Amino acid sequence: MIDHARLFKELLSTFFVEFIDLFLPQVVSQIDRDSIQFLPQEVFNDVTSGEKKEIDLLAQCRFEQQDTCFLIHVENQSYTETAFAKRMFKYFARLYEKYDCAIYPVVIFSFDEPKRAESTNHSVRFPDLNVLDFNFKAIQLNRLNWRDFLTERSRIKF
Repeated sequence: MIDHARLFKELLSTFFVEFIDLFLPQVVSQIDRDSIQFLPQEVFNDVTSGEKKEIDLLAQCRFEQQDTCFLIHVENQSYTETAFAKRMFKYFARLYEKYDCAIYPVVIFSFDEPKRAESTNHSVRFPDLNVLDFNFKAIQLNRLNWRDFLTERSRIKF
């Protein structure tokens, strides 16, 4: 049996700069590329379900021309999940608590169906107060046209 999660992590970490160059050009322009370090896997226990959840990829990067670091957290989601945005917020909150630095959360939605845009927001609101408005960057592969990326290939150095 093929371990798709492991292969995804290996592929993404091998071509991480190319990945962010292609899908997150606004982020890659702010990074000191020589500073990228992959941090150890984080495992979180979900006390409500008793499940262990492991984040897919966590990279520490230094801002260009600065000593300040931030994290890029990348998750691959291969199936639809109603409460996925909430789970991403939980990962964010735990990582933020542990590392106490800025985190840029990214999700790669790699399922075939449905083709509708997935939610990229988890919020907690009351009529008189917006308590939480968490957002993450989504790369939803089934909504992208591969032809649009052919010209990008010549721009990116592999």
